[in-house]
Amino acid sequence: MQDYRKYLKPETAAQIGNIELIARLVVEGFITGLHRSPYHGFSVEFAEHRQYRHGDETKNIDWKVYARTNRFYVKQYEEETNLRAMIAIDSSASMGYASKGNITKFEYSCYLTAALATLMINQRDAVGISLYDKDINKFLPPRSKPSYISEILKTLSNIKPSDDTQTAISLDKLAERIKRRGLVIIMSDFFDDKQAVLQALKHFRHRNHEVLVFHILDPREIDFKLGDGANFVDMETGEEMVTIPSQLRNSYSKAVKDFINDIRRECYNHNIDYNLIDTSKPFDKALRDYLTKRRKM
Repeated sequence: MQDYRKYLKPETAAQIGNIELIARLVVEGFITGLHRSPYHGFSVEFAEHRQYRHGDETKNIDWKVYARTNRFYVKQYEEETNLRAMIAIDSSASMGYASKGNITKFEYSCYLTAALATLMINQRDAVGISLYDKDINKFLPPRSKPSYISEILKTLSNIKPSDDTQTAISLDKLAERIKRRGLVIIMSDFFDDKQAVLQALKHFRHRNHEVLVFHILDPREIDFKLGDGANFVDMETGEEMVTIPSQLRNSYSKAVKDFINDIRRECYNHNIDYNLIDTSKPFDKALRDYLTKRRKM
């Protein structure tokens, strides 16, 4: 295994703790393993021209188009037409969960966000982030300046998961706040009213955004392998329950499977790209699996 690969493991990232370093190592290692830039084909829409607006420089007017249409259009340059992405991260208390040997869902989301933001800004795409629990707590609009990544990483470093989950309400507010069409990436465990969450995801599609969902779960939330006895604590209400996991495993497994399948199916039905990721998965594999699948779309 190449040396860079050890930095792509979530548990190693947690030990280092420097999100800027990890983001750089993940991106560099990922591209090294891929041997070429992985983000081609990510654009939502390319517009060659737009109508002239007061204040535009006349040197950018396309006179050939004017000759054909008798209307003024200006040429759009690459930095105007590149991807605009908003990454929304669930920072509610449930995202603070981590089973033994794994990092929290929120930490995983932050590292993955940092890597994605670094990757996109390096390609001159505009990226912003939004952090929410029962409301939108932080909102950084999309920017493409290389220096902007420092502000994104600083914001991610200074947030701790807390408060109740109101994913649906927060995502609805975010959908109204994003004015320009682009890519919306959502990272959450989606522990909220399922139907309300699905309606919120559809809200982005109604506004013509491309939507990518990273459903982030801890491995033990999927397989429920918690040993002979466990004390369950609701991270948002503090309510406790002592039980024997083996007695609940079958019914729990069915409920989780149905929960995941329902979200996956509804996302598919509405052209929302759904990706289930558990927090033990190396960051480069999470990126590679997604982008490999995307190239086939």
